[in-house]
Amino acid sequence: MGGVPVAWWPEVEGRLGRVATLVQFSSAFCAPCRATRRVLADVAGMVPGVVHVEVDADERLSLTRAADVRTTPTTVVLDAAGREVVRAAGAPRRADVIAAVGAAAAAADRSDA
Repeated sequence: MGGVPVAWWPEVEGRLGRVATLVQFSSAFCAPCRATRRVLADVAGMVPGVVHVEVDADERLSLTRAADVRTTPTTVVLDAAGREVVRAAGAPRRADVIAAVGAAAAAADRSDA
């Protein structure tokens, strides 16, 4: 994805994880958003240095547009420096989220080298 941190992250008002940040864009009436929340929270809970942040796409419309999110749920995985590594729409599988966290860790390692 990119070599620079995403421009919209400061609007989230969250903290980046030491390894990865799982940013979930959700909406109130989105059934798959609940399943996404469980999967992302579970992965963040079992992998040290991973943080899950949920953004209400309806309440934070300007942020949602700045992040170019067009559907909910959308998950954006950021590496430790705030660079987008993976983006996916729909409810993710746990294995895919874990793989994305691995990609974020690898991206951070490459930028440190």
